[in-house]
Amino acid sequence: MRRISLKHERVARVLAREIRSGVVRRGAQLPGEVELARRFSVSRNTVRAALAVLAEDELIATHTGKGSYVLFDGRPLDGRLGWTHALSEQGVETRMRTVRIERSTDPGLASRLGLESPRVVVIERVRQLTDGTAISLERSRIPALDALRDLPERGLDNGSISVTLNRAGLYLDHCEQRLRGRPLTPIEAGHLNRPDGTWFLHTTRTSWTADDRFAEYADELLDPDHYELSLSYRS
Repeated sequence: MRRISLKHERVARVLAREIRSGVVRRGAQLPGEVELARRFSVSRNTVRAALAVLAEDELIATHTGKGSYVLFDGRPLDGRLGWTHALSEQGVETRMRTVRIERSTDPGLASRLGLESPRVVVIERVRQLTDGTAISLERSRIPALDALRDLPERGLDNGSISVTLNRAGLYLDHCEQRLRGRPLTPIEAGHLNRPDGTWFLHTTRTSWTADDRFAEYADELLDPDHYELSLSYRS
């Protein structure tokens, strides 16, 4: 039987991800209990329990009357923090080239996910090795909130989709992901500088916040020579 995550565990998981990914830096003070309770729509007791989990994992230190401060030094702890971190851990340095950022509508996505609005911001980027070899084509659709509608003009914050989402108040908490293989279309092959029909891994990932707000739909084509899927199960 699948174990149901408790509220404080979910809050701790989101905050731990932000600390480990560097969104919240070493030495920074976390928001107070009232602000965190409001953000996650939970009680202050739930927040205290979540902070206790982070303290036990040595990610933060809490000082009575002063607040909680981040201890983690910013090094990625696992590969679930994103492709950049995962590849870097394997000694593979990459850079991103933005193909396009534009406002658009996606009625199909809105209908499929039950979204109130079909308006999205589309972000399409190619990931390259330092020698220029393209190893992935990554397309994201994020909600065109007021804080995100000007992305085509200003670009991503720190070059990162996750940082951009966080600053707009969207913190990724849970997702659904699917994987299959398929040949590249001529347009995709052109972006990746590969022959038409080259087989790539194709993943789709839909992510939500802790309070189940839509945050991102990512459609990624990955070179199987540089990516692999690893699954583990616990009974």
